Amino acid sequence: MMSTVAARRPTALIADDEPRLARYLAERLSVLWPDLCIVGLAENGPAAEALLRDEAPDIAFLDIRMPGLTGLEVARRAARDTQVVFVTAFDQYAIDAFDRAAVDYVLKPVSDARLAETVERLKARLAAPRADDVQAALAVLARLTGASAATRERLAWIRASVGDQVRLINVEDVCYFQSNDKYTSVFTVDGEALIRTPLKELCDGLDPTRFWQVHRGTIVNVAQIRSTDRDLSGRVTLALKSRPERILVSRAYAYRFKQM
Repeated sequence: MMSTVAARRPTALIADDEPRLARYLAERLSVLWPDLCIVGLAENGPAAEALLRDEAPDIAFLDIRMPGLTGLEVARRAARDTQVVFVTAFDQYAIDAFDRAAVDYVLKPVSDARLAETVERLKARLAAPRADDVQAALAVLARLTGASAATRERLAWIRASVGDQVRLINVEDVCYFQSNDKYTSVFTVDGEALIRTPLKELCDGLDPTRFWQVHRGTIVNVAQIRSTDRDLSGRVTLALKSRPERILVSRAYAYRFKQM
């Protein structure tokens, strides 16, 4: 007679601040690993941590960059026997770091072939777990990616288009950035300019202590925030010092303004 432990289906959580990508990953996993039970989807670090605590899943698929807590921070708080897979859009330097730390990862956009490899590795690890592997790998990964972040040069100037002209804009003069179809709009006191750099790539080059992402499509210069307003439904908007429009803060990033 099969034991209860042996018969139990493996469980997993998926954490990504892009819900569409989290749902897609869950869908592909259901095809590639029908026995896997997804216990929840989280849109930010604190929600992922809560799922880890409440559901104690066997596996955690974690986006690296999430509001509240990063994927690395969430992984450090997981149980020692939780298998961690990072889902990332990081550059090749960081991917080399993942390889050197012996931590599993899948690149965005997630391919079925790469995910199938990860599934096979996870099945093998669940069959013969080694609790020390994950925490040791996380320590190495934190050092490697930390060194990468510390040496990364921050943006100081941006070349942006204003009509037929190209302007050189000091990032300190930017009030906020906003996704705009194929472009990113750069709003300053003087007006609006356009750059082709995607918002997520732009975020990598900005100083995170001075520029906060407040919405999937918006990054704000913290020095430009004059005040915050919270309506009865809990929705937060920002008033700026040098622009008349108000900036909507999505619920995933509202934690930044709890003390404001």
